[in-house]
Amino acid sequence: MTRLVLALGTSAGGVGRHVRMLAEGLAARGHEVVVAGPRDTEEAFGFTGAGAEFAEVPIADRPSAADLRSIVRLRRAARGAGAVHAHGLRAGALASLALLGARRRPRLVVTLHNAVTAAGVVGVVYRVLERIVARRAGHVLVVSPDLGARMRALGARRVSSAVVPAPPLGAPERGPEQVRADLERLLPGAGADRPILLTVARLAQQKGLETLLDAAAGPYKGDPLFMIAGDGPLRPRLQARIDAERLPVILYGWARTPDLLQVAHAVIVPSRWEGQPLSVQESLRAGRPIIATRVGGIPGMVGDAGLLVPPEDPGALAREIGRLLGDPALADRLADAAARRGAGLAGEAEAVAAVLDAYGLPAGDGAA
Repeated sequence: MTRLVLALGTSAGGVGRHVRMLAEGLAARGHEVVVAGPRDTEEAFGFTGAGAEFAEVPIADRPSAADLRSIVRLRRAARGAGAVHAHGLRAGALASLALLGARRRPRLVVTLHNAVTAAGVVGVVYRVLERIVARRAGHVLVVSPDLGARMRALGARRVSSAVVPAPPLGAPERGPEQVRADLERLLPGAGADRPILLTVARLAQQKGLETLLDAAAGPYKGDPLFMIAGDGPLRPRLQARIDAERLPVILYGWARTPDLLQVAHAVIVPSRWEGQPLSVQESLRAGRPIIATRVGGIPGMVGDAGLLVPPEDPGALAREIGRLLGDPALADRLADAAARRGAGLAGEAEAVAAVLDAYGLPAGDGAA
């Protein structure tokens, strides 16, 4: 049995779910797993319910006065560990500092789930953190080729692709008629037999939703409805523009993706950057055509199951939307390709095996 520490910062979604999945898989193989992170991550994801211990470590999105305390707590949690696996740039940099001078230094693995897109002072700070992680981590796992190239250029010793699978899609809880009725309630006329173009995203700068609104004005064959499932800081601004321009867009809020995919004609991903987005994996498993930006890990994931456009190019996005809506044979070909790619996506077993390899441990049980 090996003591393994998984560290993460503030998370409301994919990173927290990924860490919980790893914690459960590693514990099931007999390892002693400790998850170190903010208290609200334990409340949201239930790491202890997955068989792990939990150590409260306040790792926020931005540098703060609490960082020194976080370093001390991470050092304490890492005592006797065979590996420390930090998720995210902030957690990786703090773990690097926590392990400085350790008598028996565990292997440090860092998974980078996102690219640095911030500018100004914040961007400068994050680029310093990138250098710390590249030079101090024994192994860096990345969710896209561009991140890997950047870390190698910064001096990372070993870089490889992370495996970040979406959870199993699961069965819908509502039928398509119920989802359509809900849309009709939110926007009269939306529940008719209109094509629905679904985007699942946090309403934040990275997701390129302004470009989606630019493209939504149309006109398009079939009078499609754009459905954005998610929430976030840009909601008031996006809603104000939708109302002012009378765009055929509904900000639906968070909902179960399997329910929404039942009624989706296609899935639109207008992001400025993505790694291995769970929404794309879910769309592939559901056999839905995808129109997405050619960024990060999306091209390798989508392959022949989607149409790719440059980021922040509403004209290109609108052309591909019009092309898909006007060509049912194309939509059918993309749907078939999506189902094939979805069936071949890596799962939880492959993700756990990949991190055990990064830790230098066998992929079988935890016997040492």
